[in-house]
Amino acid sequence: MNIVNIIAEELNIKTSQVEATIKLIDEGNTIPFIARYRKEVTGGLSDETLRDLGERLTYLRNLETRKNEVKNSIESQGKLTEEIVENLENAMTLADVEDIYRPYKQKKKTRATVAKAKGLEPLANIIMLQNEKKDILEIAKEYVDEEKEVNSVDEAIQGAKDIIAENISDNAEYRKMIKKICYREGVILTKASNPEEKSSYEMYYDFSEKISRIPSHRILAINRGEKEEYLKVHIEKPEEFILSKIKHNVIKGETQFKHILEEAIEDGYKRLIEPSIDRELRSDLTENAEEKAIKVFGKNAKQLLLAAPLKGITVMGFDPAYRTGCKIAVIDETGKVLATTTVYPTEPQNDIQGAKKELIELINKYNVSMIAIGNGTASRESESFVAEMLKELDKDVYYTIVSEAGASVYSASKLATQEYPDINVSLRGAISIARRLQDPLAELVKIDPKAIGVGQYQHDVNQTKLTETLSGVVEDAVNKVGVDVNTATPSLLSYVAGINKTIANNIVKYRDENGKLKERKELLKVPKLGKVAFEQCAGFIRVFDGKNPLEVTAVHPESYEIAEKLLNKIGYKKEELTNKDILNEIKEKLATLNIANTAKELEVGEMTLKDIVDELSKPGRDPREDMPKPILRADVLKFEDLKEGQILSGTVRNVTDFGAFVDIGVKYDGLVHISNLSNGYVKNPSEIVSVGDVVKVKVIGIDSEKKKVQLSMKDCK
Repeated sequence: MNIVNIIAEELNIKTSQVEATIKLIDEGNTIPFIARYRKEVTGGLSDETLRDLGERLTYLRNLETRKNEVKNSIESQGKLTEEIVENLENAMTLADVEDIYRPYKQKKKTRATVAKAKGLEPLANIIMLQNEKKDILEIAKEYVDEEKEVNSVDEAIQGAKDIIAENISDNAEYRKMIKKICYREGVILTKASNPEEKSSYEMYYDFSEKISRIPSHRILAINRGEKEEYLKVHIEKPEEFILSKIKHNVIKGETQFKHILEEAIEDGYKRLIEPSIDRELRSDLTENAEEKAIKVFGKNAKQLLLAAPLKGITVMGFDPAYRTGCKIAVIDETGKVLATTTVYPTEPQNDIQGAKKELIELINKYNVSMIAIGNGTASRESESFVAEMLKELDKDVYYTIVSEAGASVYSASKLATQEYPDINVSLRGAISIARRLQDPLAELVKIDPKAIGVGQYQHDVNQTKLTETLSGVVEDAVNKVGVDVNTATPSLLSYVAGINKTIANNIVKYRDENGKLKERKELLKVPKLGKVAFEQCAGFIRVFDGKNPLEVTAVHPESYEIAEKLLNKIGYKKEELTNKDILNEIKEKLATLNIANTAKELEVGEMTLKDIVDELSKPGRDPREDMPKPILRADVLKFEDLKEGQILSGTVRNVTDFGAFVDIGVKYDGLVHISNLSNGYVKNPSEIVSVGDVVKVKVIGIDSEKKKVQLSMKDCK
């Protein structure tokens, strides 16, 4: 198996790119480092492609290992043939390998193993060969043996049929053929366990869809409905057609053995093949659906993590609630907590005047310019209260709705206790909500990525795979933005390439003991952070107000010399990067460079040079500034205010296989179904929208009873 060729073909890249990347991975380089600083080596592969490559590499290497294990096991039994070796070489999945191994696997007690123990295998072989002229009843008599508990001719023939049935069931070619037919012709059927019972799975109470067409989100919904015992699931297969294909392969015309073989084939199919094929089909469908769901979740999470920060403002975090009161936290532009309180403007207290008075005092005292309202319980009632309160202010203050997914998990975490030991658990959620507006990335890395709440069926998918994918997504997002080494929390630092949790804690400890770091190479003094880790992490670390102006950029220390030569070439020094007046001149001169010629002159790769030029043109600039800013509101929209045909601005909160959920400022997010995302055909909603996008939508349907809003993005420009 040529792993390099397989990956190159699957990812549609060159074999040279695959070989170079595998070498870098095997040398211990991290994906963010390879993606950013080894573009010349990989041919500029993106972090997403590199992660797909790494995942496939692991799978194919595991496949190769399993093939060798199976080969050695069959060889040790003295049953290895050239045909088996060839079949193993051609197997492309672990399932294919297990099908080949099935006949040689040590089996538990089965009807066939019992029959073999009774000495009936030779009789089964005679029946399978179908060329014996002697009457089968006469042949079978020879195998009647009371000591072996074969008491009659019928028992002997039945034992032989059991062996034949299992042999047919174990045949890898038949299993492959049956699965292929089922994928093409099979239908998934679902029925209600109790048709009278109301549930969210009612559309599946009498449902059928071809396996070849069913989308992944429906597979996961059906699985959940079955798990919660609302649904019964069955796969309908073209049984007669499958049986005819096997019979055609096994039966050699009209002989005395035909009837026995037909019975053995039917028994093997119904008793052995069908149940295991069902399990495999359901498992394959689930695995594919989970893979898609994990990709969707990963893409959504990355967009949320890269949401534009609102810097340089004092924010009031507003964590809504009913009985226990709304928790309030005021934080300054650096994220420092200035004040906390609890107010009761919602049911049952309804202390609207008291809450207004207290919050207006806080807004005026700390010059609050933004209120971040969590989107959980009592969110819209709180929004109405805030909108009314803002009308009483004599200055412009806006509010926005912030996802509070995972805030309660964070509030009670060990990390939150370390950060805010003297602040009540219930108030920490308000701090998190406020800080999410100021710096979503720095705040969201503190919670389990699964709790971010921007996926579909994230609790139903393979949790190990989900965790691995999301860790990669967070790592890519953190390294794309870069991390201020002098303010970052251990949570944020631990996602920097080459830095683990221990090193992250050591960096913070070093910072606490020695003061701010003045340059990147000072990291080498941090315990356990050696040269290898430094090479991986250095370019992603930012040192503001340090010794070297290049260290507010993503220029790697290995390229400092190139960067300085480049600046000298256009008549500047690196120290002038901090001068805003001169910076525009530098940017203009860099824009006129001929990259190809300059790269040859400086003896550097064109892609690396282009990255250096980009960084020197905007030193210290946050790439998230290009992302859509949150919608700032001063007034509230009630569900009752909605009218069909109305065009509104909204924020995309979640993207799924079947569409996008958009926050339009009423209590419930509206759904833009995939068919309403664009005038043209849309294969995947993520081609059109991403989490955090601000979009124009038209209201096309209102269900007042279920509080559901249908939206469309067609003709909303």
